[in-house]
Amino acid sequence: MQKTITVTVNESVETHQVQSNQTLLNFLRETLDLTGAKEGCNEGECGACVVLLDGKAINSCMTLAVEVDGHQVTTIEGIGDVDRPHPIQQAFLKNQAVQCGFCTPGTILTAVSLLAENPNPNEQEVREALAGNLCRCTGYRQIIDSVLAAAAILPKGGGQ
Repeated sequence: MQKTITVTVNESVETHQVQSNQTLLNFLRETLDLTGAKEGCNEGECGACVVLLDGKAINSCMTLAVEVDGHQVTTIEGIGDVDRPHPIQQAFLKNQAVQCGFCTPGTILTAVSLLAENPNPNEQEVREALAGNLCRCTGYRQIIDSVLAAAAILPKGGGQ
């Protein structure tokens, strides 16, 4: 069964027909060609598919596209680019928190959500926020350091 949804994705209003069982992840990747969110476990356990829904980090593999009708979705493509990277992206590069890059978009968006809600987290709060983001390359120290570094330079409440 198909349904028409209208969703704002990276500040662009999108209206599309979607299957009632299509995930947000597949909608973003296949319909909108936004491939930053990755399919990892497809069970909501790894965080590779994280996007922001109305500013909050969610697993797009566990969210149906029909559920975001009328909402705002932000993907990694919507927070910065090569010419104007988001401060969290800059911190990840500076602190060498980017290895293979598979988990990076979801991890960065989780950090954006965290810092919007808690602009001055301590290390334990960063660890807890990132608990749903698995990384097999960096060992987490660089990721945690990057989030804390970004928190120090972002305007308070400026995670987004």
